[in-house]
Amino acid sequence: MSDEIWMRRALMLANRAESIGEIPVGAVIVDENNQIIGEGFNQPISKHNPTAHAEILAIEQAGKFLNNYRIINTTLYVTLEPCIMCAGAIIHSRIKRVVYGARDYKTGAAGSFIDILAQQGINHYAEVTGGVLANECSTILSDFFKKRRLQKKVTKNCCQKVSGN
Repeated sequence: MSDEIWMRRALMLANRAESIGEIPVGAVIVDENNQIIGEGFNQPISKHNPTAHAEILAIEQAGKFLNNYRIINTTLYVTLEPCIMCAGAIIHSRIKRVVYGARDYKTGAAGSFIDILAQQGINHYAEVTGGVLANECSTILSDFFKKRRLQKKVTKNCCQKVSGN
């Protein structure tokens, strides 16, 4: 199957995150037989857990599926470039390949801000492919943050009117 097909699945999961008020990021882990063994979407707010990123939840599910903390010969598809925390989890779980959609120039750890996955001296390197369905992945994030800013503006204006300011 193509990277675009799996990234569309990750985008579907990103939409689930958005539907519960989370930043819309989705992740899918596929084994060498093109079977989904783990998936997740951002849930740090709803789970009250800063580590509940889409990638971490997908890795956790894949580990349980395989009954192993090593998730070798797999590909992780994620709509946003992994952060430093998620890059560390990718390294420790021995994921073979990472495919992401949108670049993250503020916290991306697969080449945009920093490149943890290619850092010399680490004990595992993952192949990285960036920019798969980048426009779609970027758009869902941009639209989410535009809506959030608008909501904050409306709330601020509403509260100012109520308090008499």
